[in-house]
Amino acid sequence: MVQRVAKGTKNAILRLLYENRSHYLSGEKISQLLDCSRTAVWKHIRELTAEGYIIEALQKSGYRLISAPDGVNEAAILTGLETKQLGHTIIFSERMDSTQKKALELADDGAEEGTLVVTNEQVAGRGRLGHHWQSTRGTNISMSLILRPRLPIEKTPQLTLLTAVAVADAIEEVSGLYCRIKWPNDILYENAKLVGILTELQAESSFVKAVIIGIGINGNTSPESFSGELAGKASSLRAITGDHYDLSHLIQVFLKRFETLYDRYLDKGFLAIKPLWVRRAASLGKKIKVRQPGGHVLSGKAIGINDDGVLLLEKEQGEITRVYSADIEWN
Repeated sequence: MVQRVAKGTKNAILRLLYENRSHYLSGEKISQLLDCSRTAVWKHIRELTAEGYIIEALQKSGYRLISAPDGVNEAAILTGLETKQLGHTIIFSERMDSTQKKALELADDGAEEGTLVVTNEQVAGRGRLGHHWQSTRGTNISMSLILRPRLPIEKTPQLTLLTAVAVADAIEEVSGLYCRIKWPNDILYENAKLVGILTELQAESSFVKAVIIGIGINGNTSPESFSGELAGKASSLRAITGDHYDLSHLIQVFLKRFETLYDRYLDKGFLAIKPLWVRRAASLGKKIKVRQPGGHVLSGKAIGINDDGVLLLEKEQGEITRVYSADIEWN
């Protein structure tokens, strides 16, 4: 099994505390494992406590992690992660303008496949077609995943549909909620949006250098946050179920499911993913409006997706139109 190491002494101490939550870990043991002084251990424990971690310290016994502040952290994601590659490298910051922007920069600098950029507070997040995606500190998941698939450029939009399936599957495993997918990238529960996905790529000519998938999940956002314009349009796992969720665990479940589907896709193509997407499709069979980039609007019936993941729209005259990128809506 690959050992995933949290970067920095403080993060490494936190990782050890997560891995040993069932018992105390002595300062001496920590200093031996990390090749640092016991004074350094004590200093970093104090820093973690100041950040909101509840760490019990008993003389002659050591330290034990009792609880962590709301949100995610690198050590929590790494501890118990069951992937072969995805998420083994994590770029984490408490606050970030945009995980997508940071991931694009890292990919351009040669970051390896599977690198995950994640934050507890995103202040300039971007969605598809110029939309914004904001996140309140500690309540939502804001992350971007760097991939380096050997694919023709025209195939990369299929990864958005694959991601939607993986997120919906992860949410169902963690919360029990059966969610549907609004083509191509929104995850809905009873027509309220829980998740947004943004896929961008870096390419040269016809060669894909990297695909960056940004994912925003409304996890523990309070029900009161979805008032006014958001009422009925957006929701969160907490608002629906009343439960509070371990967001780091949800990320772990997503990464494991995504990796399984990604490996299957690279081996067998989109036809191996298509039925999983169709099973959760929210718009198929409905009369919809399609708002394309540039403001052009089409109307018709969503009759399916083709073997490339392109939406098929049947107009009133019976003509079938292929829709590659758009926002859709229905009554």
